[in-house]
Amino acid sequence: MSEYTVVNPATGETLATYATFTDQQVEKAIAAATAAHRDWSRTSTVAERAALVRRVAELHRERRDELADIIVREMGKPREAALGEVDFAADIVEYYADNAEEIMKDAPIAILGEGTAVIRRSSLGPLLGIMPWNFPYYQVARFAAPNLIVGNTILLKHAGQCPESAAALEKIHLDAGFPEGAYVNVFVSNDQAATIIADPRVQGVSLTGSERAGSAVAEVAGRNLKKVVLELGGSDPFILLSTDDLDGAVEAAAAARLDNTGQSCNAAKRFIIADGLYDAFLEKFTAQMTGAKVGDPFAEDTVLGPLSSVTAAERLQEQVDRAVAQGATLVAGGKRDGAYFPGTVLTNVTPEMDAHHEEFFGPVGIVYRVADEDEAIAVANDTPFGLGSYVFTTDEEQAERLVDRIDAGMVYVNVVLADSPELPFGGVKRSGTGREMGLLAADEFVNKKLIRVGA
Repeated sequence: MSEYTVVNPATGETLATYATFTDQQVEKAIAAATAAHRDWSRTSTVAERAALVRRVAELHRERRDELADIIVREMGKPREAALGEVDFAADIVEYYADNAEEIMKDAPIAILGEGTAVIRRSSLGPLLGIMPWNFPYYQVARFAAPNLIVGNTILLKHAGQCPESAAALEKIHLDAGFPEGAYVNVFVSNDQAATIIADPRVQGVSLTGSERAGSAVAEVAGRNLKKVVLELGGSDPFILLSTDDLDGAVEAAAAARLDNTGQSCNAAKRFIIADGLYDAFLEKFTAQMTGAKVGDPFAEDTVLGPLSSVTAAERLQEQVDRAVAQGATLVAGGKRDGAYFPGTVLTNVTPEMDAHHEEFFGPVGIVYRVADEDEAIAVANDTPFGLGSYVFTTDEEQAERLVDRIDAGMVYVNVVLADSPELPFGGVKRSGTGREMGLLAADEFVNKKLIRVGA
């Protein structure tokens, strides 16, 4: 089987295959990206690059239905969610077009001596983006758009099960008017990706994926002195200590766990509930999780489509079974059907169990009972990850304390699913390094050149 194959996880049907690049095609892609950086990016203005990026956003909207259908077939995303992802990707791309001048303007420095000094941002060169399957458009938008504004050129390696969306995105950038080489889709193997990273013409790499993939990419990048941005997933805590609306808090908790069929890096995955609210929360949360409709991803009322593959469902099943074997309580769910996996709830997970430290990439929620704020923080931080986190409390002072005490790159207070183009995204610990989204994303792969002029 080709490394780049569309297999509909809802049916198991193989729909299309795409050939992996030859080494000659890899060289041609790197050469094209290098030439485009040398020529186009050095001669184009910020306004001209912003106009092209804006056209990319417009084409996302014009091709909305077509793009959504592609990823329903590729990775089983419910169609309404697929449409929402296309919309969000367009919003992200448009945000960078709107803020291009702000991103690239000189930053004056107040100097001690006479004369002037500024920081001027400029491009580095070709970059490799290695993207995951769970958000085929959103992930690319938040990497490619800010870097195209800066003037970097893009080599894009998408996940093996997303070749159709990868090809569609390359066509969008070409149709938007970007010159050949500014955005190049590459169907390459992991070994070829390592070759690209090592190539002296390539100036950096951004990866969203597993810890194993991140470690492998960082090793090659480090050996070759390349800048790297990594987003490697998480096991985000959802802390509930007090509420005036328990039903609302439960709905938020379930929404934060079930989004994208539970296959979201910054989904709430561990629910840390104050003792006085625990029993009622568990009952209501279990009802929400088990009530989420599992079905055809093209159906309008489907909440949980299939996981991305049968293999992914088997992996999740193994994790749940191992948690139960080690002493966890399976409250509901926990039995896959092909690539489908129902909303599942686990309790009585202890630090000695694997489940306490793993990421469950699917609709599985672990619920913990805690006595107080201190225990909540202890449980929340007892994880190798540090991506996002959620705090629900009616006590503003408590919220402020928790925000400072949680080890995470992002903290959302009394709100979930509130990602937005202007908000930076990224984590600490084993969740990775660097930031995407917001203005910070445009500072990752850029030469911040000091220009000092005497009196």
